[in-house]
Amino acid sequence: MQVRHWDRLGNGGLNFTELGFGAAPIGNLYRAISEADAQAVLESAWAGGVRYFDTAPLYGLGLSETRMNQFLRDKPRADYVISTKIGRHLRVCAPDQRDGFGKWFDVPARNEVYDYSYDGVMRSLDASLMRLGLDRVDILYAHDLDIFNHKSTAALDARLAEFMAGGYRALRELRDQGVIKAFGAGVNEWQPCQWLLERGDFDLFLLAGRYTLLEQAPLATFLPLAEARGVGIVIGGPYNSGVLATGAKPGAFYNYDPAPADILAKVSALETVCNRHATRLVDAAFQFPLRHPAVVSIIPGGQGVAEMASNLQAAQANIPPQLWADLKTQGLLDPAAPT
Repeated sequence: MQVRHWDRLGNGGLNFTELGFGAAPIGNLYRAISEADAQAVLESAWAGGVRYFDTAPLYGLGLSETRMNQFLRDKPRADYVISTKIGRHLRVCAPDQRDGFGKWFDVPARNEVYDYSYDGVMRSLDASLMRLGLDRVDILYAHDLDIFNHKSTAALDARLAEFMAGGYRALRELRDQGVIKAFGAGVNEWQPCQWLLERGDFDLFLLAGRYTLLEQAPLATFLPLAEARGVGIVIGGPYNSGVLATGAKPGAFYNYDPAPADILAKVSALETVCNRHATRLVDAAFQFPLRHPAVVSIIPGGQGVAEMASNLQAAQANIPPQLWADLKTQGLLDPAAPT
């Protein structure tokens, strides 16, 4: 497994495996999986060389972090990098009142409570450490500071203000005291990432679904700014919720919903070029973001051992250079994209 060393601050930095593990699926995202199956996926990732794991309180309303606890219990702490997130507390509730019906299955009865304040960060970290069974994590991301989650520009602006007035200060203190190695934000939109980067001293951004084989809008302003400041980019959702893994088939998902016709048409065109070069679409989708110098890791999810095996295969794939050239010639890839 290839490793990328990141050390923006000169504090020894972190070693990211190019393939990381996004732990939302083991929180029973969209379907329940057994404890044995969740551990089997994690162990197959470890056996394949994966050493970066990303989780969050949201994933399975705590279930993902508790499953990571069991998995990591016998792993040497110096051998892996782990990130989790702040921005939500989990409040115990009656089973029929919990959040996430239709999204999270067979999970604890909890309500999500947004909190990006100073004290909220500290309480969130304490709770995550308890669920994870660890005494430290390497990275904390402010989670879901985007319109996708907060539903309006006004609501997002209020949360950003709350975060910069309190949570940001807490994260800086935790990093400066050596409690964490780095901090940033984990979001579904590149615009809030740029807004934050222009106003604060951030280390890493986990950007889900916005710099992929389908979408390259961050190339214009955000990614150049991140590169200039030595900020690392972790790419979540490299398959845009699945359509770049499954191809343009009926029922394929894009951005957490069934893929619309225009997306299916573009994916079909991408797949045609990949087939011409005897390359799996999913391999090209995984390898493409790694070409950008700011990117440190790609973290697709894996809910089964077969999906994990596919991700491991994609991480080792060799992509013919002419494939990238053909995609650009056909207008399927931004001409400015590093390939």
